[in-house]
Amino acid sequence: MARQRLGQHFLADLHWREEIARAIRVSPHSLAPLAGDGRSQAPLSRDDQHCWIEIGSGHGEMTQRLLATGAPVHAIELDPAFLPGLRHLAKQFPNLNVVPGDILKTDIAAMAGGRRVRVYGNLPYYITSPILHHLFTFAGLIDEIHVVIQTEVALRLAAQPGTRDYGYLSVLTQFYTRPEFVFEIPRDAFNPPPEVTSALVTLRLPGERAKLSLGSSAPLAAGKQAHASRDADSRFLDFVKLCFSQKRKTLVNNLRSLAKPDRTREALAALELRPDARAEQLPVAQLAALHSLLSALPDSAP
Repeated sequence: MARQRLGQHFLADLHWREEIARAIRVSPHSLAPLAGDGRSQAPLSRDDQHCWIEIGSGHGEMTQRLLATGAPVHAIELDPAFLPGLRHLAKQFPNLNVVPGDILKTDIAAMAGGRRVRVYGNLPYYITSPILHHLFTFAGLIDEIHVVIQTEVALRLAAQPGTRDYGYLSVLTQFYTRPEFVFEIPRDAFNPPPEVTSALVTLRLPGERAKLSLGSSAPLAAGKQAHASRDADSRFLDFVKLCFSQKRKTLVNNLRSLAKPDRTREALAALELRPDARAEQLPVAQLAALHSLLSALPDSAP
C-alpha cells in the first residue's frame, strides 16, 4: 500500500516500465524505437565500470531491469515495509545492495566505491528539488540521472531563457547537467494515480559548469581545489537566487543588495545587455559572466 506522506505512486503499468527501461538503456529491447518518436538507444555495455543508484526502489518495479545490466545496483528505500521484498530479491541477484534510509542523507561517493554513477528514481513530487540539490553535490561522480517527476517540474528543468518556465531551478539544473525532457507518462500508469501527469527527464553530466571558470586561477592542492570549487559554485548559485528573487523585476533592482545600480548597469553594458534586463532572459553562461564582473568590481556593496 502506498503511503501518502511519502508521496508514493508506484509505476504499475508494464508498458510504461518498458518504455522507461528502453529510454535509460537497460532493456534488452533498447534498440527498438522509443515511445513512438522513432528514436533508438543502444543498450548499455555489460562490462562498463558504472554502478546504479536507485532512489526509492519500492516493490522493485524497475530494480530488476537495472539489475539485468549486470552492474552493481544500490537500492535506496526509506519505507521499511519494502525492505523484506528487496532483500529477498538480493538473494537472487548478488549485484543488488539494499540500502535502508533517506537519499538526502546518503553519501553517494562512499556508496559508489570508486565507480562512476548512474541514477534512476521515481521521485516523490514534494521533495524533487532537495533530491536534485543533493545529487548535484556529487556531480563529479555522476554521468546520468534519470528521474520520473511531475511534468510541470520537468518542463522547468529543461526550460530555455525567455520562456515562462525558466527560473532558478532551470539554471541550477543546466549549470550541472544537460537536461532532456524524454516523454510524458499518464496518471493511470501509476498506482495510486497522482493528481498530475509525470514525465521522464534525463540529466546528462557535465553541464555548463564544465565550460565556466568561477573560482580563483591560483594553483591549489587537490583537496583545497575541490573545496574552492564547491565554494565558487555556492557563491554563483546564491547570486542566481538573488537574480531571480523577484522574477518580474530587473537585475538592477534584484541585485541592489550586492551592487549599486550604476555598477550593475555598467556590467550589463559590458556584456552588451540592456540596462532593464531580467534574469529570466539570460542563459547560464551570461549569468556567470555577470557574476564574475560584479565580483571583480571594487565597491560592489551599496
